[in-house]
Amino acid sequence: MGTREDILGAAARIMRTEGYARATTKEIARAAGYSEAALYKHFQDKTEIFLRVLEEQLPELAELLARLEAGEGEVRANLEQVVATAVAFYADSFPIAVSLYSSRALLVAHRERVRELGGGPRMPEEVLARYLAAEQLLGRLAPSADPRAMARLLLGACFQQAFLADFAGAPLDAEQRAELARSLVATVLGATAGAG
Repeated sequence: MGTREDILGAAARIMRTEGYARATTKEIARAAGYSEAALYKHFQDKTEIFLRVLEEQLPELAELLARLEAGEGEVRANLEQVVATAVAFYADSFPIAVSLYSSRALLVAHRERVRELGGGPRMPEEVLARYLAAEQLLGRLAPSADPRAMARLLLGACFQQAFLADFAGAPLDAEQRAELARSLVATVLGATAGAG
């Protein structure tokens, strides 16, 4: 691993155990075995580190969504993979993201910085909705289906189930995530006539 990867790994560990608010750039650099100056050679600030941790250190939701191609594979199987990955992603990101809400000033500052860097929590919904709309144009989803609503229902359910599992201290294993994915996708697709 290189300096950048070491820093991201240390940041992910600290943010998972201490939360975003307590993960200072000084502490991240120390845990990675580098100076704070080395950290700033790779990242502008803590918010950029946070976003890169979400993209590169947690289950690969962004990468999976970027790879979705309308017309490739079965819609049902593609969505099941997205759901299983999203539940794992949200479960892993809770300990990191929840501390953003510990201070209104911290949340506002973070929100503004995320806007500057691009991205944010709506990105998965937007990408999934675009994929579903493209599948609809190919006739693989019913004309009556609402791609944005489908994306919201699926990802919202993933977020809620990840939260409940994290709160209960009972993380879902791969088999439980797969079963949840089958159930959610079957329900959403079943609600749209001719979908599959």
